[in-house]
Amino acid sequence: MTTMDSAWPEVNQVVKDKRHELILSGEDISQKITNSGLDKCIFGLQGLNYLNIHQTCLKEIPDEIGNLTNLTTLVLHSNKITKIPSAIKNLTKLKLLDCSRNMLENVPEELGDLPQLTTINFGSNLLTELPSQIHNIKLTSLDLSNNNFDTFPDVCYAELSNLAEIKINGNQIKQIPNTINILPSLKMLDLADNMITEVPGELADCKLKEVNLKGNILSDKRLFKLVDQCRTKQVLDYVRQNCPRASETPSHVIDKSKKSKKGRKSSESKTVIPPIEKCTHTLRITKVSEITPSIKITPEVKDVRPHILGCIIKNLKFTEDSFRKFIQLQTKLHEGICDKRNAATLATHDFNLIVPGDITYTAKLPNEIEIKPLMRNKSYTGAELFQQLQAEADKLRREKKRNVYSGIHRYLYLLEGKRKYPCVLDSSDQTISLPPITNSDITKASPSTSTIFIEVTSASSQQVCRNVLDLFLKELVTLGLGCAAEADKGDYYELLIEQVKVVDMDGNMKHVYPSRADLLFNGDDISVLRD
Repeated sequence: MTTMDSAWPEVNQVVKDKRHELILSGEDISQKITNSGLDKCIFGLQGLNYLNIHQTCLKEIPDEIGNLTNLTTLVLHSNKITKIPSAIKNLTKLKLLDCSRNMLENVPEELGDLPQLTTINFGSNLLTELPSQIHNIKLTSLDLSNNNFDTFPDVCYAELSNLAEIKINGNQIKQIPNTINILPSLKMLDLADNMITEVPGELADCKLKEVNLKGNILSDKRLFKLVDQCRTKQVLDYVRQNCPRASETPSHVIDKSKKSKKGRKSSESKTVIPPIEKCTHTLRITKVSEITPSIKITPEVKDVRPHILGCIIKNLKFTEDSFRKFIQLQTKLHEGICDKRNAATLATHDFNLIVPGDITYTAKLPNEIEIKPLMRNKSYTGAELFQQLQAEADKLRREKKRNVYSGIHRYLYLLEGKRKYPCVLDSSDQTISLPPITNSDITKASPSTSTIFIEVTSASSQQVCRNVLDLFLKELVTLGLGCAAEADKGDYYELLIEQVKVVDMDGNMKHVYPSRADLLFNGDDISVLRD
């Protein structure tokens, strides 16, 4: 193929080198897309088998994608894509499709008939459903984490004999289908942070090596504890022995008249619920007051990391141990529902150390930002901090002789190549947060902190921020981290939460959290009391 004069240099280079792969990423590519759209010459590269466009402002995939019939790998993560064209049906050789961390609300039915497809990743989007996958018989891995599903995806078919991994954590799934055991090769199932109350006994028939049910509202108290404390084998053993199957009569409707007196006495003693079982944890929500700071969001952050929510937690009393667990909970959420900070970042501050007044969420050039990062004894500009962390990461890599970063060094790639960095400022324009990397040491929470300001930011959606905050507050109160135990309620706790508004620079309200649409838990373990 000859060089195309009007094509982007990156495209021409592929032609010149006779390569079969094309990778486009970063601010320069975003600027080109903004100016004139995606280069249509890409879709004339018939020899391409690998196309990777990531971390750009790309919103739509052109229909011409169907021309690339030799593609085996299509990577489109971390863009702003809202739609996948039905022309994708032409990619009959496609094996891997990664559209994670975009803004997809639906996908075409044609995605249900790609005969060579082995891996689908739609993590961190806005999806509520997925076309039936019964015809994608080579599918081995499906990632739908951090979306808006309320029903399990349509994948429980014996035809999917290769499906080994399903990730659907961070959704609102209410039920696990009892046909889950029809998947003969399922080895890993992640259903953490959903709305599941019951687990079918059929789950124990699967050949699972790993199952994650943490963060659900399981009605079986023993199972609820097991999923947090035990390994997969112990959880499945319990499910096998105690959870009803579709063909069985649940134990609570068994006719007690057929039992012996001894058995009846035992059964009756178990069905009498002591007062403590009727108690609940309490989330007490107070409305925004005149002195509550608002979060002002500027236009500059719109194309960088546009979503933010926050709230204030009051009357906390930590011990050294409970504060350590509080920090561990944040780490757990960053690894789970936050998708290693790709979907969202959660930051906590000692509210009393923040300069009084409204908080501003904006984006600045790296050299214009100054922050004293957590656990550091000096201030850096955003550019200096990035360079310092990059140098530390390279040093660690050389010392350990492996490409594995630790701590906040793992998240540097989320800012790499960005023209502007998002930042959270107090009323004196002091930077208190540089998401998704670090907070300021100046507002660092400690065991003596009694009031905490929480902010969650996301490049994906406002709903992701809500999901993260919902789960964080739920975990805090159920674990009793810093919460007061309610009088005469044993191990049940109360958390006092004050709403925080997000407003534009003219003061018009955009969001408020927690609203009446937030913290809606189906279980009866948590009561939410609102002013």
